[in-house]
Amino acid sequence: TLQQIGGIMQFCPSPGCFCCSMETGVRIYNVEPLMEKGHLDHEQVGSVALCSMLHRSNLLAVVGGGVNPRFSDISVLVWDDARESRDPKDKLVLEFTFTKPVLAVCMRRDKIIIVLKNKIYVYSDTSALLFLYCITMCWFNYTKPFSFRSLQPQPLCPWDLSNTKPGTSSAPFTINAHQSEIACVALNQPGSVAASASRKGTLIRLFDTTTRDKLVELRRGTDPATLYCINFSHDSSFLCASSDKGTVHIFALKDTKLNRRSALARVGKVGPVIGQYVDSQWSLASFTVPAECACICAFGKNTSKNVNSVIAICVDGTFHKYVFTPDGNCNREAFDVYLDICDDDDF
Repeated sequence: TLQQIGGIMQFCPSPGCFCCSMETGVRIYNVEPLMEKGHLDHEQVGSVALCSMLHRSNLLAVVGGGVNPRFSDISVLVWDDARESRDPKDKLVLEFTFTKPVLAVCMRRDKIIIVLKNKIYVYSDTSALLFLYCITMCWFNYTKPFSFRSLQPQPLCPWDLSNTKPGTSSAPFTINAHQSEIACVALNQPGSVAASASRKGTLIRLFDTTTRDKLVELRRGTDPATLYCINFSHDSSFLCASSDKGTVHIFALKDTKLNRRSALARVGKVGPVIGQYVDSQWSLASFTVPAECACICAFGKNTSKNVNSVIAICVDGTFHKYVFTPDGNCNREAFDVYLDICDDDDF
């Protein structure tokens, strides 16, 4: 959960749009062009800690939280906003209740995935398919879901849930990703590549989820940082990452020669400690957002063959869009305050 002073501000990205969980309810925005597409006000849902949209549909999963919640933080309510009613009971289509607070929710067309502190529940329709225990780090892809369990000393353990059958279990294989605790994980669209960063936040490592091989090591910086978000472009050609340093970094994956290298790489053979630093790849391009302002970042629509865009949505209510080229040139194309955008006078 991304928090701001005086209230909750949690983001849920969906294709081409994003949701904001707030003390005043839920807002749903289209990204390009930026506009509000809908909202649930405080009278309907109270203050909300989490929300998740099923792609670009009318179905929302809502978890209560904050100073004045209408619903409990141990329940997930699936909400059909297309139903014509102001009564929340008329729009409720599914409800899941647990004994512990819900930490995350992800919806696919065939599954609902609910994360607690020590368990992940995977549901198909209203029947439980699978229970995974002691899961502390997870990320789910919209097209091919995986879950990641964090074990000592914090390797990644992927499960392919797309072919899982009720009542079955299998031992996951492990990927030795980091020495310290894993803080941020992401998958590309096919689910074939996993990107992870530790709590130190200096390196992002990419792994093949089938062979477990490390594909590339990307360096965000040298100072420790808290990573808020890692995201792949749709075709896996680029990766973006945001942190509490106020910088969004963009890395090339398809052609890694585009990434910057340390000047020490020209020196030649160096010691093992310096060698790890020299071998890392630095970002192709970067841009700044308000320092220590939590944000999510994602790739936008390509404006041309050689021009790509990255969008950052910050907890202070600001919207940033930057375009970049393969040579590392990066410029701001759009800026707005999305919290000031409303489609009516209900706020």
